[in-house]
Amino acid sequence: MMKLYGHEMSGNSYKVRLFLELLNLDYEWIKVDLMEGEHKSPDYLALNPFGQVPLLVNGDTKLADAQAILVYLARQYGGDHWLPLEALPLAQVVRWLSITAGEVRQGPENARLYHLFGATSINIERAHQKAEYILTQLDSHLSTRTWLEFERPTIADVSVFPYIALARDGKIDLDAYPNVLSWIDHIKQLPGFVGMVGIADPIAA
Repeated sequence: MMKLYGHEMSGNSYKVRLFLELLNLDYEWIKVDLMEGEHKSPDYLALNPFGQVPLLVNGDTKLADAQAILVYLARQYGGDHWLPLEALPLAQVVRWLSITAGEVRQGPENARLYHLFGATSINIERAHQKAEYILTQLDSHLSTRTWLEFERPTIADVSVFPYIALARDGKIDLDAYPNVLSWIDHIKQLPGFVGMVGIADPIAA
């Protein structure tokens, strides 16, 4: 059985857990207590020398980095539905993985780290500016579509979703972005969806 090492407050850990649930895959959740420094313990560093979460272990395969894990799971278990192989569609999905690691991290994710976890090294004004920029771009992009690419969810949606949905933890108001809110709701309606602290499960119809 696969093992997922992570922390319940980590949006990156959550996105991997969410995708495992969407794929209906069996896995064991193993908490790495970041507050107690377990990610810097010799045992954990032996698994992941970068000392970060999430970490997926599948037999002899050990894979860190949320975006990389999403790609692995999509190709290994999800197929073209979640990650197409044709050049242009593949590039369109990968672009959103880059946006997740760039604009989303610099904006909503950093604002959450500042306000929720006291990461005062972050320039909060810049984080809020970046958040406004990416949310404006997302809202415009989603004005003519349900999903980030194509007419179905892909790992692009799974990758971008957590820190956008957690934006209010960073004191970012989502009410000005109705298309983003609709997209969040569509993801919550996917079969197998699970929430986390700050992202409620959908209300049953």
